Amino acid sequence: MEKIYSENSLKNIEKLEPKGETVNFLLNYSKALSVKNYNNMKFETLLN
Repeated sequence: MEKIYSENSLKNIEKLEPKGETVNFLLNYSKALSVKNYNNMKFETLLN
């Protein structure tokens, strides 16, 4: 069963390429995100 699904999925793979604006958005978001750990809690802040 696994072999059947994997063979079919490999034949139908399309190469997906993100737009440049999507990549820039994700990079800028990750640069602005700050995660602090305090007493087993996580605090996420966006530094904008």
